[in-house]
Parts: sequence; C-alpha cells; structure tokens
Amino acid sequence: MSDDKKLPSHKAFAVENFTKDDKEKSHWTEIGAAWAHKDGKGFDLNIKLVPFSGRIVLRENTTEN
Repeated sequence: MSDDKKLPSHKAFAVENFTKDDKEKSHWTEIGAAWAHKDGKGFDLNIKLVPFSGRIVLRENTTEN
C-alpha cells in the first residue's frame, strides 16, 4: 500500500453558525478525519471532539483545507 492510501480521504469539521454585523457567518473547526471503505459505501470516522451539538461536515481532503 502506498503512503497516500494511508491518508484520510476527507476531513471532518464542526461548523457553528453565527451572526456578525447583521450577516450570517460560520466558523469551521477541524475535528477529525475519514477514510473511505474499499467498497466505496462507507467511511471510518475518527473524531476528536468533546460533546457537541451542531453540524458536522465531511469535506474531501485536499491541500486547501
């Protein structure tokens, strides 16, 4: 297996919405990563987060995030 196969396919973010200067904004905090299953039908998700109530977003792992 090559080294890039060990890297997560996606990163996980906790997203908190808020209003600032009458504009809707969101704050994204990286909280973990996901690795795609070989069959493409699921993920192993590793989350580093204390109890949280809100939205979790999975995004493809790129050099930009």
